[in-house]
Amino acid sequence: MKYKKHFFKSLFIFLTIFLGVEVAGFYIASRNVSGDGARSLAGNAGDERPDELRTRNRLLKDSLKGLSPKGVYIVIDTARNILYLRNNKRVIREAIVSSGSGNILIEPNGQRKWVFDTPRGEYTIQAKKHHPVWRRPDWAFIEEGSAIPTKVTDRLEEGVLGDYAMGFGNSYFIHGTLYTRLLGRNVTHGCVRLGDDDLKAVYTAADIGTKLYIY
Repeated sequence: MKYKKHFFKSLFIFLTIFLGVEVAGFYIASRNVSGDGARSLAGNAGDERPDELRTRNRLLKDSLKGLSPKGVYIVIDTARNILYLRNNKRVIREAIVSSGSGNILIEPNGQRKWVFDTPRGEYTIQAKKHHPVWRRPDWAFIEEGSAIPTKVTDRLEEGVLGDYAMGFGNSYFIHGTLYTRLLGRNVTHGCVRLGDDDLKAVYTAADIGTKLYIY
């Protein structure tokens, strides 16, 4: 929850500054800075002179740059199921993913409920695993109508997460998939699935602490 609040607070600040920059820039570009145009500009902007507006516009742009992520980071669009690997402002890789289905699973006794959404917000890569082993949670057995095992070893399953996995908290991962034909669809239980080549590229570029933005 704190990640979501931080993300939307940052997004609100970002959009506020961005809109301020665009509005100021529009007036400066579209108005004549002499004669009647200059008086109209000053009147619409609190009687500020054009040079003052230019200075304020530049300061707003500098503030906007300060909010932009630096270095390598990951952006995931769960509506379009696209992952962008970026380095500063440049997209260095674009990949098709699968994200959460939004389906709901309720335990037969009604005590527990799972909503299979990919979480939105600002995160960081917290763990990187080569040849990850999936520890199947309770919902995986309930979903298939099987008894929940009591031994941890009965939960472990190899080869279903691909060659690499990157955890970003609360048991959510970016990982590989056996179902490449489903890439581009909202079909997962919350994790983000990638094809083999894209997964390796993202895994190689991302470090522990790399920023991840999901919307």
